[in-house]
Order: sequence, then structure tokens, then C-alpha cells
Amino acid sequence: MLTNFNEGVRNNIVSILLTAALVIVLTVFCYFVNYSLLIPFFLLFLGLHLKCCNKGTFKSFLNLGLLLTLIMFTAHIISEYTAWPSYYIPVAGIAMLTMLLFNDLHLSFLMGLASSVLVSIILHGDFGMLLTFFLGSLGGSYLVRDARTRDQIISAGLFIGVIHLVCLILINPNFALFLDQEFNRNYLYPLAANGFISALLVMATLKIFEHLFHVLTNFSLLEIADSNRPILRRMALEAPGTWQHSLTVSQLSEAAADAIGANALLTRAGAYYHDIGKIAKSAYFTENQMYTDNKHDKIEPSMSRLVILNHVKEGIELAKKNKLHPIIIDFIPQHHGTSLIYYFYQKALEATDDGEVISEENFRYPGPKPQTKETAITLLADSVEGATRALDDPTPPRIEETVKKIVNNKFIDGQLDECNLTLKEIDRISSTFIRILGAMYHTRIKYPEKKNGGPTGSPSS
Repeated sequence: MLTNFNEGVRNNIVSILLTAALVIVLTVFCYFVNYSLLIPFFLLFLGLHLKCCNKGTFKSFLNLGLLLTLIMFTAHIISEYTAWPSYYIPVAGIAMLTMLLFNDLHLSFLMGLASSVLVSIILHGDFGMLLTFFLGSLGGSYLVRDARTRDQIISAGLFIGVIHLVCLILINPNFALFLDQEFNRNYLYPLAANGFISALLVMATLKIFEHLFHVLTNFSLLEIADSNRPILRRMALEAPGTWQHSLTVSQLSEAAADAIGANALLTRAGAYYHDIGKIAKSAYFTENQMYTDNKHDKIEPSMSRLVILNHVKEGIELAKKNKLHPIIIDFIPQHHGTSLIYYFYQKALEATDDGEVISEENFRYPGPKPQTKETAITLLADSVEGATRALDDPTPPRIEETVKKIVNNKFIDGQLDECNLTLKEIDRISSTFIRILGAMYHTRIKYPEKKNGGPTGSPSS
């Protein structure tokens, strides 16, 4: 504990020194290029605000600082070396990128404000310019929130243009100005095109910033969740039972994540890959043993334990080989946590000689326990799906009983201790599982047979 404390103090000291150095460097730069010295002071307080709100690490400060630096550099180039009107500067693109990269409306609000203030200071603009850029940034952030298609980004760009024009009219209510071609060239046309330029900028650079910041946006998650990716196609061919299991788990997980406001798309993508380690020895897992005997009947429980545990290790190695993002790889070990392989543990106990001790810890997964809501949901969905599929008569009451029992056991076993799920959210997750599994295993009408022995029709699916 003392070591962790010392390491935390050391990290804080390093962060403070680096922050001070950056502020000094920025102050010197502003002094020599004749920019207002309020800029570093403003950014310092913005960083302190993020730190106090627990929304900032030194890495995130660097990432956000890069975005602000780029928009400041763009403003400097346009104002000093071109004759373009200043209102062509795509300030709203910074807030849109922040929203897509970090999925945080509060952070996007602050970045929209910061970029608007900084650009207005550099251009020696007035309060009207600042508000125009800021309101356009807010509008763009709202429309790209949870965006999954390019159309949503383009629509946000058009909306930004509309907001800019409304601001221009409200700031200049004298409509005679709009008949002046010089006014239109400097204000009307640039503000109308600004949103579209911001949208194009976002689409062109989003992938670059994803790699630079090591984050996943909805666009990348949709690519990852494409069932035509080689590793998923391989699982569908070599481990079809596991693939069907993964599809069901992804459906359960996505619905549960949506019910509690977690990242549903991330949960679905992670659930697709959570069992890819079973591809190597697919025949040793019950969902793939459709026409063959259970191979575990011919080996010792200790060997079965190794095979089962090894699918996590092989899954991680396969994921890294296929260059999956670390956030997706986290689903592979965390969807089991440190759970007990109960069946083979019991089998080992039954096969022991008198006095032999079987350690329960040897039959537990290595972990770690789920660290996020999304991986915790996948752990619960994985367990619930397997238990429900094993029911001989999956009636709604038995499904409900099984789901509640499984979720309660995982909670008591401490598998949810390291994620931030609340009891209310766990209850919503259970209710979602019960509803979906009840629909999957709904009873079908048995059609009467014809007198000649042929059926009168097929049961509806």
C-alpha cells in the first residue's frame, strides 16, 4: 500500500511539473507571437476544472491540447498568411471530434468553448464571433452524439451552418446589410459553408485521431462488429456452436447495456470476440459437440481444467495476432473474471482419494474481474445464456428463476466488485435478460395431425 501511495505522489509531482513546463512554454510562445497572455492562463484553469471534475488525466490533457493547438494553428495561418475570411475556420469541428472520440458531452462543451475563445482571441474578434463559433460547436456536438453513419455527421454540418446564419442575423438585424456583396463574402458565405467544412474535416481526420489517441468510436466499433471479418468467419466455420452462442450473448449484452445507458455498441462488439479462444479446441466445448461424444469423459478433470482455462489465453493471443483493440481484448479474460469452473471442480472432488485436497483456486479463471459495465454485462450474459440453454423445459418461470439465480451467484462470488454497476442497474440487466430469453424460448402451437398422418401446417416461428 505504501508503494502505491509513493507511486501516486510521484505521478502527481511529475504531472504538476510537466503542466507547469507546458504553461511556461505556451506563455513564452504567446509573448513572442504577440498573442494575449490570457491564453495560457485560460487553458490552465480549464485543465484545473477537468482535473477537479475527474475528467482529466495527463494523457487526456495532451490529446485535448493537440486538438486546440491544431485549431489555433489553423486560425493563425488563415489570419496571417491568407486573405480568406476568418469565419471559414472550422471551429465546430473540434467539438464534434471531441464528442465522437470521447463520447462525453461535458467535455465537448468545454472544448467548444475553449476553441471558440482561443480563435476569437487570435483573430481579435468580438463577443459576437465567440458566441457564433460556440453555439455552432454546441449544435454540432448534440447532433453527432452516438453517431454511427456519415449522414449524421453531414446533417450536423448543415445544422451548424443554420445556427451560424441565425447568429449572424441576430447580431446584424439590419437586413440591408445582406444586400451588400462585401458583407456576404466576409460573413454570410463563410458562415453558411463553415458547418459543411467542419463535417468534412471530421470525416477526413477521425480515423487519424482514433489511432493517435488509442480510442474507439462507433464507426470503428461497427467495423469490428462486422461478421465478415476473417476471425469471425473462421469461428463461424470451425466453431459454429460457439459462434451461435456469441451471437446470443451479444444480443443479450447489447440490450442490457442499452437498458442501463452503457455503451451498447461496444458491448455487442466485445461479446462477438469474447470466446474466440475456443476456435483452437472447439470440440472440447459442449456447444460444438453436436454429433460427437464429450471429449472430457475420456480425460482427467485436471486436464479438462487446463483446456477450459487455456481458451482465455489462446483468445488473447489470437486477438493480438488479429490486431484487435485492447478495449475489445479486455472482454476475453474479464467475461469470466475469477469465476469457478464448477462442473470440473465437482468432478475432481468426486474423483479424489481419501485425504487428497483439491484447491478451489486451481479451478478458477485467472481474471481480472470485469473492470467496466460493458465487460460485466458480458460476463452475466455469457453465464445466463449457457444456464438457460441447459434447461430441459425453458418455461418463463424457470427462465426467470435461472437468470436471477445466476446473477445473484455472480454478485455473491464478488465478480462484480470491481466494476461500477449499481444494484438498480443489475436489476435492470436481469429484467432485460428475462424478457429476451423468454421471447427466444417462447412456446409454439402444436398443430394437429391429418388423419392420413401428414401435418396440416408448420408451426409459426
